[in-house]
Amino acid sequence: MAGDSGAFDDLLHEDRRFDPPADFSRDAVAQPEIYTRADRDREAYWADWAAELEWFEPWSTVLEWTPPHAKWFLGGKLNVSHNCLDRHLDGPGRTKPALIWEGEPGDTRTYTYEELHAEVCRFANGLRSLGVGRGDRVTIYLPMIPEAAVAMLACTRIGAIHSVVFGGFSPESLADRNNDASAKVLITADGGWRRGQPIRLKSNADAALERSPTVEKVVVVRRGGTLSDTLGVTMEPGRDVWYHDLLADMPRTCDPESMDAEDTLFILYTSGTTGMPKGVVHTTGGYLTQVAATTKAVFDLKDDDVYWCTADVGWITGHSYIVYGPLANGASVLMYEGAPDTPDQGRFWDICQRYGVTIFYTAPTAIRAFMRWGEQWPAGYDLSALRLLGTVGEPINPEAWMWYHRVIGGERCPIVDTWWQTETGAIMITPLPGVTTTKPGTATRPFPGIEADVLDEKGDPSHAGYLAIMSPWPSMLRTVWGDDQRFRDTYWSKWDGIYFAGDGAKRDDDEYFWILGRVDDVLNVAGHRIGTMEVESALVDHQSVAESAVVGKSHDIKGQAIAAFVTLKDGIEPTDDLMAELRAHVGEKIGAIAKPEMVVFTADLPKTRSGKIMRRLLRDIAEGNAVGDTTTLADPEVVRRLKQKYEEDG
Repeated sequence: MAGDSGAFDDLLHEDRRFDPPADFSRDAVAQPEIYTRADRDREAYWADWAAELEWFEPWSTVLEWTPPHAKWFLGGKLNVSHNCLDRHLDGPGRTKPALIWEGEPGDTRTYTYEELHAEVCRFANGLRSLGVGRGDRVTIYLPMIPEAAVAMLACTRIGAIHSVVFGGFSPESLADRNNDASAKVLITADGGWRRGQPIRLKSNADAALERSPTVEKVVVVRRGGTLSDTLGVTMEPGRDVWYHDLLADMPRTCDPESMDAEDTLFILYTSGTTGMPKGVVHTTGGYLTQVAATTKAVFDLKDDDVYWCTADVGWITGHSYIVYGPLANGASVLMYEGAPDTPDQGRFWDICQRYGVTIFYTAPTAIRAFMRWGEQWPAGYDLSALRLLGTVGEPINPEAWMWYHRVIGGERCPIVDTWWQTETGAIMITPLPGVTTTKPGTATRPFPGIEADVLDEKGDPSHAGYLAIMSPWPSMLRTVWGDDQRFRDTYWSKWDGIYFAGDGAKRDDDEYFWILGRVDDVLNVAGHRIGTMEVESALVDHQSVAESAVVGKSHDIKGQAIAAFVTLKDGIEPTDDLMAELRAHVGEKIGAIAKPEMVVFTADLPKTRSGKIMRRLLRDIAEGNAVGDTTTLADPEVVRRLKQKYEEDG
């Protein structure tokens, strides 16, 4: 228990194993020799992946590494929009569906690669007509509609830098991002739909623009129907322009800018626990190389796949695995605007059935919600087209993994449990579905070409400790926008030349990586360093529990005690007996030291709009402190109700 060394207690053990189906392995994109090839010459391996893209000018040097700054494919020139669209237009890809979209109310649109190319070119020309040029920053504040992808690709076509802001963020959050990036143009919509309710995007944008002095023009997409009238949208003359008016006379062709591999592609702001969010900077050649490579190999992408990632383009998952990675590979990508429980809790499975979805990539928090709603919902639909499942966003507990495998995958679909971050740009640790024997709850091995390890506080290899990336990778962040010192301090100051991911991790006897949760969330109970994931997994292992979150609270003797916040499956009633049963269950699964001191039953947990549990707010509640900033929550009311209940339970 070397609290001083940064080691973690290893409490949770998992022995269930799942080999790839033989027929899947035979035809898989990635074969076992991919690891040998990457280990033999890592730079040559990444250069081979880069060569699958189309370059206007070849690179002269694969990697230049001056810690903490990396440059990949120096001298190479390319364009992301060209690689995602133009190169698919010669041959059958021209008429293949690129984006298949469904709105929450049920409206649909499909764009072939030819049609998407024309729309992107028209909007790129429209942006140029507004004075947007190479290097200018454009904020995109849209719901999950096709124009979100069009806007991103149009920016990349003309060399503008986009900053996508999730459509659920407040005017204050939008203004902060506009100002930090010195955005010249804002792209928004009159509104969108979520759980049957309209989202007031334009009015939020108007409020943000009152303190966004650098924004000169606003492009407004009409979502459709009577939404503009319903929401009372107003347009400011001289500043605001309707998207459809802007595009009305624009040409359907637009020559793509020749961009240097290290030119900035986009800024994406990550919400910090305090202070101004960090503007993570991603560049062009290395980023596109790794997202294209991982999309192809991790998702085993084939020409006839219908691929659905349920994320929002406001997050890095939407950038890398809805827009850039899949389109660079010529995939057919499904986009859905709304919530998984509207009009009922079968909406996702209805979509899978109707569109014949073959690859499904979602978050553990969504899977636990599906578990809570019950197996009858997916059982009512034909999911036989599915052939591969994925998870993203946080560690998945073993019981949720098993439910996903059995109920959604029909025990036939490999599961790729992926670990990566906004900062890494692309998947870093993952099974390869035709190669890797999986175990529930582990992301298994680094993607070929990625060098990861588990280190202690001093930087020495450890069985359990801190997750570290030991060498540069193509899609890595290059800096924090306007604050390179923050980039150095946050990610590179713990060890010399080694990336600190901020996650606790362990490696098992198979050298598989288990992510134990954010280092900020580590529990220190009587000298034992316990990862939140292990205790939460033990709780969710109980047949009555749908979801859990644990935090530490001050304890006079132990230093910290464990407080558990638990959501039960539908139809299960909270009782004192169940509370005692859950505490005993944790003790049996991982040891008495991990038994929660207190169990609080709650209908909901505080989550960000991307579905991550905000344990920081739970710590505030458990410690009796004033609750911190709740603006990034999907439902801030959850915190108020939970704080009241916690105080009542005492």
